[in-house]
Amino acid sequence: MAHRASSRPEHGVVVALDLMVPMRDGVRLATDVYLPAAGGSALPGPFPTLLIRTPYDKRGQETAVKMGEYFARRGYVVAIQDCRGRYRSEGSFTFLVQEPEDGYDTVAWLTQQPWCNGKVGTLGTSYLAWVQNALACLNPPGLAAMYVNQGGASAYHSSVRHNGAFELRFMAWAFMGAATSPEAMADPTIQAALTATRFREWLARLPLRPGLSPLSLVPAYERWMFDIWTRGDYDEYWEQPGFNFLAHVDRHADVPMLFCGGWYDSYTRSTLENFVAFSRRKRGPVRAIVGPWTHGTETPDLTYAGDIELGPAASIAGNLAEDVYDHHLRFFDWWLKGLDTGMAEEPPLRIFVMGGGDGHRTPQGRLYHGGAWREEREWPLARAVDTPFYLQPSGGLSTRPPEVDEASTSFRFDPTDPVPTVGGNISSLADFYPVPPEIAARVRLEERWASIVAVGGQDQRTSPAFFGARPPYLPLASRPDVLVFQTEPLAEPVEVTGPITAVLWVSSSAPDTDITVKLVDVYPPNPDYPEGYALNLSDSIFRLRYHAGWDRPQALEPGRVYRIEIPLYPTSNLFGAGHRIRVDISSSNFPRFDVNPNTGEPLGRHTRTQVAINTIHHDRAHPSHLLLPLVPR
Repeated sequence: MAHRASSRPEHGVVVALDLMVPMRDGVRLATDVYLPAAGGSALPGPFPTLLIRTPYDKRGQETAVKMGEYFARRGYVVAIQDCRGRYRSEGSFTFLVQEPEDGYDTVAWLTQQPWCNGKVGTLGTSYLAWVQNALACLNPPGLAAMYVNQGGASAYHSSVRHNGAFELRFMAWAFMGAATSPEAMADPTIQAALTATRFREWLARLPLRPGLSPLSLVPAYERWMFDIWTRGDYDEYWEQPGFNFLAHVDRHADVPMLFCGGWYDSYTRSTLENFVAFSRRKRGPVRAIVGPWTHGTETPDLTYAGDIELGPAASIAGNLAEDVYDHHLRFFDWWLKGLDTGMAEEPPLRIFVMGGGDGHRTPQGRLYHGGAWREEREWPLARAVDTPFYLQPSGGLSTRPPEVDEASTSFRFDPTDPVPTVGGNISSLADFYPVPPEIAARVRLEERWASIVAVGGQDQRTSPAFFGARPPYLPLASRPDVLVFQTEPLAEPVEVTGPITAVLWVSSSAPDTDITVKLVDVYPPNPDYPEGYALNLSDSIFRLRYHAGWDRPQALEPGRVYRIEIPLYPTSNLFGAGHRIRVDISSSNFPRFDVNPNTGEPLGRHTRTQVAINTIHHDRAHPSHLLLPLVPR
């Protein structure tokens, strides 16, 4: 954890509020500027400058304000800006579309200020990470370093949409955004309509129809939500620089970049896709850190993810730096101040290999899964061996290809009874929880926005706590629409680290349907968990109308067998001796993803549902398998 040198908190702080920064179209964006100070007056500088652009209220977002004060005390100017059409900024907000130009213009403005030394770094998490790469796609002069925490790479492929399906967290995000929009802030009636009926109740009435939900009270939000929900085909809309950074790597700024992510973050795949794409095409340097965390600015300082404990080594705090703020500081001190913080000697990639714990229940009630950090040079790991684990007719999973001539397993998928989401890589799938009227005026609306699903690692069984779960509350594997294939208990530990792909041969009775895949680490029974523990590691979905390509939707021919490849989120996990490697296959994971009506109607605009009989083929001619990157021990 020790490092050579870093800036010390030797300054006071003064804040210039609501500086209105002009954009190229005349719209002005409200920006608070945190400046190093002495005796209550700003120091003249110039200083390196950091930029945070947020849709979450620059003055009310606690972590952004903490970053502003933290870095100003250490000799940086920090500009925190409300995105266009949010809070105190002018203009109309459209999800991600306007962020490249607005970010570019803001960086250009910063470099012209007397307190800026011409070097600008960017930082932020989630949407605040998206906007960093968005502005960097236009390569603004003065951009000098980027700390991108848990952000996207291609919105179509693995975040907003997901292999053809829609991640419903962005519908929830639209409700949140509409409720905190300038229109709603100015009209309590609009805000009440968007918060009185909880989003979880609208989930039970999908699909939404234009003009017939509270979202229609803020038309701009309704418009872009329907765009991202109903535009299921990959086209030029999804190649805009605000949506797809991988399509604009060549024009992207060539500056030092650090991508930080978590195995249970909603952007795990994106984090590593960014690392790979920019490492290959830019001098950088480009670094990445992936820990065992869920989504959030400060979650890297935690040692747990959902219902599992990873141990004291799992956090940035106390291991890689004093805390996540200090880790940012080491990065920017290195590149914006030229201080020797020790980061120059660090590896291109640092990953946390989960697993190795004994599976006891901690005093906090979590399963102890354990793990350790490891330094790597590349991704995927060159020494990892992609190994097919074949689905067996008996429900087994092994490296031996199937030997029978005909074998398949079918299940009945009813869209009105979807498989409930139990943990996973989720963020922002939330709504506003009610508070007593007597304290409502003292609680900021953003503070009432809470997840409606459990995130991270979870035992794959239902309870009344899980959204959409119905009695009897049993393991998901007990459902007739969940197919389970698992190995025999492992004779020795097996490490899986890298991208994961399911290669399946499937058929359906419907013109369109979905296939879901989930990788599970099955703990054997122990005194704390007498029924064992089925820990989710990674999951994915595939909308079969896109079997011929993301830009070429085609109806399925009933009974025809199709070969599909489903990329799962990458992971790094040590399956212990006595554990089983398991894959669960079904056709829904709700409300993580929207549910396919199976009718082939336009996405997000269906008028009915139908039951599908879906079949997974696993014989000699159709060797369905999960491709796992095994790391030799």
